[in-house]
Amino acid sequence: MGLFDSIAGQVLGQLTQGNEGVGGFMQAVGGLINNHPGGLQGLVQAFEQQGLGGVVASWVGTGQNLPISGEQIQAVLGNQQVAAIAQSLGFSPQEASAKLAEFLPQVVDKLTPTGQLPQGGGVDVASVLGGLLGGLKG
Repeated sequence: MGLFDSIAGQVLGQLTQGNEGVGGFMQAVGGLINNHPGGLQGLVQAFEQQGLGGVVASWVGTGQNLPISGEQIQAVLGNQQVAAIAQSLGFSPQEASAKLAEFLPQVVDKLTPTGQLPQGGGVDVASVLGGLLGGLKG
């Protein structure tokens, strides 16, 4: 899957040139989901364990996505993970957590179009990110 992720990253990078780091953050969100223990389900559980079950449930569900703050993102992901993402993208941890708070709900929403988490961890993050980025290019 490493080769696929690499190719997807290159394609996403090309799609988002000039979109002020949007592609990098979308790639970070994709990597966050793909690399999280338990994948998307594990990430959702991490939010639930931090008392944000209602927020993350709104992203999975078919209704309106509830907002989340950068501070809440940092509380769930941890300062170290947010700092690593920020450093890789050339942003401050505060900027990175704010952008993750903006994009993560959209990605989770698109990964769960039926309002339920996919069974067996089968999630095509690259396809969803490509679709989201295509909408941003418009």
